[in-house]
Amino acid sequence: MKLSEIKQILPTLDNVEFQLENGTFVPEHFHVTEVGVVTKNFIDCGGVIRNEKAVNFQLWDANDFEHRLKPNKLLHIIQLSEDKLNIEDLEIEVEYQNVTIGKYDLEFNGKTFVLKNKTTACLAQDSCGIPAEKQKINLTQLTNDTASCCTPNSGCC
Repeated sequence: MKLSEIKQILPTLDNVEFQLENGTFVPEHFHVTEVGVVTKNFIDCGGVIRNEKAVNFQLWDANDFEHRLKPNKLLHIIQLSEDKLNIEDLEIEVEYQNVTIGKYDLEFNGKTFVLKNKTTACLAQDSCGIPAEKQKINLTQLTNDTASCCTPNSGCC
């Protein structure tokens, strides 16, 4: 989800709710402790230099049970961050501590924001020697072509 998308969604909501893909909700008394831009400069295993940028939200369970972040307050935080940090309309990455600090992609299911699990991948598979995945077939799907098969006493085996 891009920053422009969350800015369009927030005014339509009564409450801001985040949940993990497994259905577990971030406690409703969470704080957004950071909104910023994260830049990652790196070289992949194929030797290609890469640069990635994302808007970063950090969610924190503060055990402040009286706190509820309202949509207009989060929108204000976003707008302030855009003004002060010159944030572009980038994809949003959310940091949230579950067992350890996790980084998540963000989606909206019509009611809540969903923290989507991120995965790793090789960005240079063609140059680092990872073989292409073989096609998997079920042996029962193979056709039985009797003309090309050896038969007993045919002398082909």
